[in-house]
Amino acid sequence: MSWRPGAADLHQPGCYNLRQGESKEMENLSSIVGQLKKERDRVQQQLSGLNAALAAFAGVYSNSGGKSAPAVKRKRRHMSAKGRAAIRRAQKARWAKVRAAAKK
Repeated sequence: MSWRPGAADLHQPGCYNLRQGESKEMENLSSIVGQLKKERDRVQQQLSGLNAALAAFAGVYSNSGGKSAPAVKRKRRHMSAKGRAAIRRAQKARWAKVRAAAKK
């Protein structure tokens, strides 16, 4: 058998073997990793449900609507000078009543 660098290291007993107790540690680590993966999947499922609910509410309650159709912008209504004068007269009459009732 000829000598090659590293060849003798590969055939030494215990080179790749786990020390005593390490196999149990590896099993424990494997079970912990498995539990964490299950928990991650469960949380991802909950998050996808929450995202769907948020998207539904955003579409219903927001003005922009997110992915839904854009809101129609209404034209502003303008009041005529005659209409403003009528409102002003009615409000003055209301305040006159309040002041008259307060003097009595």
